[in-house]
Amino acid sequence: MRVAVLSDIHSNLPALEAVLEAVRPFDQLWVAGDIVGYGPHPDAVVERLRNLDAVAVQGNHDAAALGRIPVGTFNDMARAAVKWTARTMKPHNLDWLAEQPEIRVEGDYTLAHGSPRDPLWEYLFSIPAARLNLAAFETPYCIVGHTHHQMTFRDDHGRVEALLADDGSALELDERRSILNAGSVGQPRDGDPRACAMTVDTDTAAVEWRRIEYPIEETQAAIRELPLPGRLADRLELGV
Repeated sequence: MRVAVLSDIHSNLPALEAVLEAVRPFDQLWVAGDIVGYGPHPDAVVERLRNLDAVAVQGNHDAAALGRIPVGTFNDMARAAVKWTARTMKPHNLDWLAEQPEIRVEGDYTLAHGSPRDPLWEYLFSIPAARLNLAAFETPYCIVGHTHHQMTFRDDHGRVEALLADDGSALELDERRSILNAGSVGQPRDGDPRACAMTVDTDTAAVEWRRIEYPIEETQAAIRELPLPGRLADRLELGV
């Protein structure tokens, strides 16, 4: 089965549409959280995922829009976006977000937004954090988001290695436990403004990462038409 794996869409519909087109064909769509927040299209993004029968988990921005965690834990830009998102989203789309769990198991893969230890908040940037988390799930592999960076942590016979990924990077999964990060669809933060995606072939255990151009100016214009901080638009073209 060919699976398209996305994360951190952040209400960016042009980025989502570009990614979906680029990774076709796929049999299933997995989303590792932060479907909403920051961007201008929360309802449209949720409805697109619903129509594709996406398998998803909640991220911290999703949970905040649902009132599950306090918005005071966010910076000023994120807080403004979460409040606007919660106020304007259609009830049936909020209900769909609320139905998504914090952790989900799909065959050999555990899905979580931040980490299997702390699904909503932990950032997996470091080898020490990855070492603790490699022991925190039962499946051979785990898929996360949250950092907005494409990478893998792998347990190589007791030594944890970090593998960075970029457009066209590929990895053959084997007996080594691994944590995979697809990067961010709607708001990359590694200096590359292109949208991120990952595909997984669950039959051959082949993983590939992609970077995809999308019309950033469309999302920027939509943000600037709404009562959202202008800096949320500015940062998209910088990838920060």
